[in-house]
Amino acid sequence: MSDDSSDTRDMGVEFGPLAGDLEDADYPISHGNLLQRYGGRELEFADGEQTLREVLDDENEREYEDARGVKQAVLNMVDADAVGEEGQSGRGGGSIGIDDGEEEASF
Repeated sequence: MSDDSSDTRDMGVEFGPLAGDLEDADYPISHGNLLQRYGGRELEFADGEQTLREVLDDENEREYEDARGVKQAVLNMVDADAVGEEGQSGRGGGSIGIDDGEEEASF
């Protein structure tokens, strides 16, 4: 089984199959309908898992215009500790804009 999480991970949050379901959902969607349909779905973080309902339960009643809006609401509600260390995206590679004290060699 292939585990390509590049399209389902955002800022350290693994949305898993929920990412595709959010993309396919009919918008706009109310907060209540979102939680009714997808509230039991699991999101994975560096320090564990929570359901969409647990993450967005305190979110004010609102309407989401698209999948990006739902994902942004999740990211806004997640504790910084849950997504891992600052400056790490979970995607590998170097960190952009972080000075490690080494200069690049010029040829």
